[in-house]
Amino acid sequence: MKKAAVSLLLLLLFFCISYYAQAQPKIGLALSGGGAKGLAHIGILKALDSAGLKIDYVTGTSMGSIMGALYAAGYNGDSIERIARAVNWDVLLSNSASLRSMSMSEKNEYDKYAIELPWVNHSFRLPSGVLESQELWLKFSELFFPVYDIKDFSKFPRQFRCIATDVSTGEAVVMKEGEIVSAIRSSMAIPSVFTAVDYQGKKMVDGGIVRNFPVRDAKEMGADYVIGSSVSGGLLTKDKINNVFQVLLQIAFFREDEDSKKEKKLCDLYVHQPLENYSMGSFGSASEIIDSGIVTGRKYYPLFKHLADSLSAIYGNKVLATKIDPPHKDSVYITQYEVRGLQQTEESFLMHRMQFEINQWYTGKELADHIRAAFGTRYYRKIIYSLEPSANGTKIIFDVEENPLTFAKLGIHYNSFSGISLIGNLTSRNFLTPYSRDMVTVNVGENMRIKGEHLQNFGKFKNFSSSIFAQAEQLTFNSYQGYNKDGAFTQSYIDLDVNFRVSPTRSLLMGVGNRFELFHYKPDITAKQVQVKGSHSFFNAYTFIKYNTLSNNIYPRKGRKIDVEGGYIYNQTPDFNVYGNGYRTNNYDSLDLKFNNFFRLMFDGINYTPLSRRTTFIQHLQAGMNFNNQQVMLNDYRIGGMSYEFRNQVLFAGLNENTINSGSVATLQLGMRYQLYSSLYFTARANAGYYDFISSNWKGVKPTFISGYSVSLGYNFILGPLEISAMYSDQSKSLEPYITLGMAF
Repeated sequence: MKKAAVSLLLLLLFFCISYYAQAQPKIGLALSGGGAKGLAHIGILKALDSAGLKIDYVTGTSMGSIMGALYAAGYNGDSIERIARAVNWDVLLSNSASLRSMSMSEKNEYDKYAIELPWVNHSFRLPSGVLESQELWLKFSELFFPVYDIKDFSKFPRQFRCIATDVSTGEAVVMKEGEIVSAIRSSMAIPSVFTAVDYQGKKMVDGGIVRNFPVRDAKEMGADYVIGSSVSGGLLTKDKINNVFQVLLQIAFFREDEDSKKEKKLCDLYVHQPLENYSMGSFGSASEIIDSGIVTGRKYYPLFKHLADSLSAIYGNKVLATKIDPPHKDSVYITQYEVRGLQQTEESFLMHRMQFEINQWYTGKELADHIRAAFGTRYYRKIIYSLEPSANGTKIIFDVEENPLTFAKLGIHYNSFSGISLIGNLTSRNFLTPYSRDMVTVNVGENMRIKGEHLQNFGKFKNFSSSIFAQAEQLTFNSYQGYNKDGAFTQSYIDLDVNFRVSPTRSLLMGVGNRFELFHYKPDITAKQVQVKGSHSFFNAYTFIKYNTLSNNIYPRKGRKIDVEGGYIYNQTPDFNVYGNGYRTNNYDSLDLKFNNFFRLMFDGINYTPLSRRTTFIQHLQAGMNFNNQQVMLNDYRIGGMSYEFRNQVLFAGLNENTINSGSVATLQLGMRYQLYSSLYFTARANAGYYDFISSNWKGVKPTFISGYSVSLGYNFILGPLEISAMYSDQSKSLEPYITLGMAF
């Protein structure tokens, strides 16, 4: 700070001399790259605004280019802070989009597997590991929508330039015109992390490779005085270099460190950001980094304020910063469009899925939402756009990169009930017919399972579809008597299903269908209660409604998911023997078993409400009801477990799977989840419910109350979520462990 004060006095002396030469001083701002640490620049922007110091030129590299471009475009420090705190960095800086962007037919499968291998040039390829980040492109396009028609960055409210690196030459490229979104995306394209960007005939990557701190560029723009804010920590000390990766990282930053030292000497006022406890990838600590930058900004505020006041005294109030807003362009009238890059899908399909029409007004948010509607089909890897003003409106250009049509996917799953298994999936689009999806999934482990589906989309907007589905599985269940294990049996199950549905929005799916279901039961351990050996089949005509606005499938922070199904069971065909206390009886009448047709209704709704940045309130309501069902066990709802594993399951913290069988059940679970760290979660749950409350079912047993609780520690890593729980039920009076890993079949 003392050195900065001396610099300030010398500057004022320079300005006094300039005054007599009638030269009005120009002030530049240079912002370094540094990944997540670059968010600390926000504190400097806020301090400059508060001091009223007018900034004429802005330069930036990588994250500094994002912060700088927003500031140059007219956003103030406060608005940039609000944007940065509200952004979901996990989504922006990944190849995953928000689950809300996916079409309903894709949501259950999206982001489910640990590995996805595309079929390219007659073989499956390993994933590249680099990020395209569709959501990042869309967010930039939305933020810079107000300046879409400014192609010369010197025409921004504050003149702007950013730095990228030309892959072919390794030289720095100063970007000062073109598409601002492509420019800043180029500047932050860290090699091996982000894909390179084609920009004005060159392939660009992160400017931080050659010029991470662009002070000289602010000088070249005409700045008489440059304030430089750097978040770079420099090279590692020898005691912190402990492995080969740190050695490689050290070598990679040799050139950057040397250049940054030179650039630092060019600063008239150098702002050091003390961020030693954070790394380039610390986006999980975004708020803490912003807070640190604000603290630094407050330390330098007196200098900024003194400089602003002194300049005002010399040159008058015209040198003070005035409030700058982004140009007021809330919407654009689009009269033409062009699509580039399509090979496997037709232009009409893309435009219909986007439901995009010309000669309409669009906001930046609306354009992003239309693009998400097409991206959610998973036919596309990237859809970005640019806008070109014309005499009678604006032309929009869509640049499209398609996904490969076929993927092989792999995941691992462990559950206390189903055991360990490897899950493989093969998904192919347009394999049998255009605009279709064929999928086969196999579960190899202690319980074997397989399912396949052919989904055909049709209609102008491809929001109507039909599905042919088949599933076969074999599961081993424990049976219970009075909350104690009483036996075991193996259930084999076959499901053949045809349905027709419509999806009017990306959040809603409804339809009708008919399925044939076949069960085969084989007792493994004799139980005292009723057991079944043999087969049972029936048809189930049903209608359903599905609604899903979850932010993501794994540890969602907000949104709700609702599944409702009403069915009519008919044409039941029993072919089994009944055992009671280990003795066989073939007299169904003596057990009051009847195989009449009956109605059933299932409801499963879960809602996530964010209470704070780290805390989420969970509400989960489930119900399953058979009406006039005169059979025991065969079509009952199976209560217990903490993750979905089989048909007719009703989750209940405190009880193991299949602890209770009932023809009617309703439960309510309330939970509180707290994010301890970026991928570590603590969850507490409490649930209660009633079962056997419909008197028309078998034997008309009386309603019974149940309650239970659980606490869980979960960690989300590359194989999926690992959750270790302890659960307790007031009825069983026992404390049980429960472990899950990965996403279920």
